[in-house]
Amino acid sequence: MDKAGQVSMEAIVSLCRRRGFIFQSSEIYGGLNGFFDYGPLGVELRNNIKQAWWRDMVQSREDMVGLDSSIIAHPRVWKASGHIEGFSDPMVDCRVSKMRYRADQLFFAPVVVEGRVLGYVSVLEDVDMQAQAEEAANKLKRKLAVQGSLEALVLQPYAESRPEQWALVPSPATGEPGSLTAPRAFNLMFETHVGALQDAASVAYLRPETAQGIFINFRNVLDSTRIKLPFGIAQIGKAFRNEITPRNFIFRSREFEQMEIEYFIPLGEETWRKAHAEWIQTRRRWLESMGLDPKRLKEQAHPQEKLAHYACACTDILFDFPFGTQELEGIAARGNYDLTQHSTHSGKNLEYHDEVTGERFLPQVIEPSLGVDRMLLAVLCSAYSTDVIDGEERQFLRLHPRLAPIKVGIFPLVKNKPELVQKAREYYERLNRRWNVFYDASGAIGRRYRRMDEIGTPFCITIDYQTLEDQSVTLRHRDSAVQQRMGMEGVMAVVGEAV
Repeated sequence: MDKAGQVSMEAIVSLCRRRGFIFQSSEIYGGLNGFFDYGPLGVELRNNIKQAWWRDMVQSREDMVGLDSSIIAHPRVWKASGHIEGFSDPMVDCRVSKMRYRADQLFFAPVVVEGRVLGYVSVLEDVDMQAQAEEAANKLKRKLAVQGSLEALVLQPYAESRPEQWALVPSPATGEPGSLTAPRAFNLMFETHVGALQDAASVAYLRPETAQGIFINFRNVLDSTRIKLPFGIAQIGKAFRNEITPRNFIFRSREFEQMEIEYFIPLGEETWRKAHAEWIQTRRRWLESMGLDPKRLKEQAHPQEKLAHYACACTDILFDFPFGTQELEGIAARGNYDLTQHSTHSGKNLEYHDEVTGERFLPQVIEPSLGVDRMLLAVLCSAYSTDVIDGEERQFLRLHPRLAPIKVGIFPLVKNKPELVQKAREYYERLNRRWNVFYDASGAIGRRYRRMDEIGTPFCITIDYQTLEDQSVTLRHRDSAVQQRMGMEGVMAVVGEAV
């Protein structure tokens, strides 16, 4: 934990690797940057996040239906959506080191002493990049043996640099001015081919977002259901972006999963503003209900000049990660741009018919979009805790019971007493019919508790000699380490209510 009481990324990555949450993809071959594999505990946590979202956002609402669209769509889908022409990030290369950067994540500033420009410094986007830049500026000043006070450094992204500055800004890799190329657009979509021949006619793309699969199925959903406005179509699915510089563990990767809703509403500015505000609050409450620390959540509205061309408004819910405060979920008011584009490019009528008013129109849409991987990382950062029990420091995950990979650990007091082992196995089999539970007879009870604590298991049950007499067990609570004596029916009720 750092001075502010927050866990470091090193601790999170170490825990994930050691306890089987997340592995580097293709690790035995040296790994593949931007891709990750989820281990035995990681896949359970990931699935639990998705199931909780689906239950709360889809199955528990009368105004929501689900969809699972294909990863590869007709190339004209991405032509209509604007992704083929406009889905890009600004890229810059270092000619000397051959390193590649996103130009909007590379920052630079002139080093000025009493009105005189000594040169420039550059840093990569980071939680302490201002301090890094100031250290580099002081180093340059000492190197040039210049007297006087440094003026305040004003960092700006290299993507906004002017041509006359390109020869002056140093590369972060080498420190040499002029070795960076001019920023240029880099399309993020992964290209593939469909069919036996690989030519221009067979080009297709792995989807960079799940939203378009919802828009192109809008008419299918209307025709096959009796749903009326306002209503939403929800989807959980993989998306792929050829990120220039994937970083910060699973926060920014090239293969990721989205939990996304397109919530269709009638036309009108007042209508979308009200729906947009309601969805911001709905999603904020849900994130907090899943155990995210409210003090680490913030909201940030995009300024008008930085909105996507199709958006009326967009508000990000930010989370305070160890590497800085970054976007966790976006809630956008997209107007009816997407339905308009697909209606125009496909030639199909996608209008909604209001049976009450007789109007036909393309609805507006509000889009809450949350990344599964970012949510998982935020959950781990919020849950990571330490305390002291019996004079010994304990590291544990304070996971919400709904999200915990394992709900209950079941232990016989000792493993060399057949009657205790048999009873523990009976309880294991009974609980395993309802929840994911874990049987462990190895080591001292205290050590078994610690192992379950570290992976976030909310409850542990110990079967001892008293169990053989009255069928009672010891139920231990992870967060408080409090132990209760109760019958099995009581245990089932406690666990059932929590998860």
